[in-house]
Amino acid sequence: MILREFFLAIAGLVDLVFSIYVFILIARALISWVNPDPYNQIVRFLHSATDPILYRIQRLIPLQFGGIDFSPIVLLLALSFCQRMITALLRSIAYSF
Repeated sequence: MILREFFLAIAGLVDLVFSIYVFILIARALISWVNPDPYNQIVRFLHSATDPILYRIQRLIPLQFGGIDFSPIVLLLALSFCQRMITALLRSIAYSF
């Protein structure tokens, strides 16, 4: 009973972390449409939180067509897939107890 609740809590926490990162990624994509102040703390946080992963995706799969970068879309799809798989796995582990 305690293990079930523990794994359900971990699944909820993982789901929340993935959701927060998705919102960070969406905010990063939205600010890329304007010319933000690069010294703004929020802009610096968004870049530092997303750039390492986006650069890896851009290096593996160059997805720039007509000046538009599609790597955030690839990352959103990958995050959605991982979020669903990991939370489903943790919930199935929880209900197996």
